[in-house]
Amino acid sequence: MESIKAEIAATAARMVVEEGLEYGPAKRRAAKQLGSSARSALPDNNELHAAVREYIELFCADTQVLELKALRALALVWMERLAEFRPHLTGAVWQGTATRWSDIHLQLFCDDSKSAEIALIDHKVAYDVGEMTGLNGKPISTLHLSCACPGLKEQVGVHLAVMDYDALRGALKPDASGQTPRGSAPALRKLLQTQESHG
Repeated sequence: MESIKAEIAATAARMVVEEGLEYGPAKRRAAKQLGSSARSALPDNNELHAAVREYIELFCADTQVLELKALRALALVWMERLAEFRPHLTGAVWQGTATRWSDIHLQLFCDDSKSAEIALIDHKVAYDVGEMTGLNGKPISTLHLSCACPGLKEQVGVHLAVMDYDALRGALKPDASGQTPRGSAPALRKLLQTQESHG
């Protein structure tokens, strides 16, 4: 069972890094590809995260750092544009495992979900509306847009999950491994400065 789990993690990690898949779909697709139907064989997110980091070190070490920096710089631009909605960065760009195939995921915490849409309209930004499960398990609005990333010289997907303002307090609690699953604009600036100082 453990070897199947490790195999699924390695295969899913490749899909996450090379195709920009989210963890859930990557695990399910990897399991299907490897012919495993047992849900118990799926690695947890921490195991997949470790496999993603290992894959990046082995196959993308020379390019990933610059790609991550470009995506974080673009994320910061959007966080500054949407500052009134208390944006927090989450996902691979926040965790440091993003590559050029990764999208930017921001969570907005505001009293009125429509106000974020109005802000995009005011900025003449084209977007699509979707839905996903929020932090409290209830459906929330998501706004999807595409914009140019100067550092990568290509288009990047930016996804805005619109949360209730009250959800912000619980959102900043560390996860089981002690990591903060999301970060504010000042926290992201600090990460970029650290990246800069390490060359």
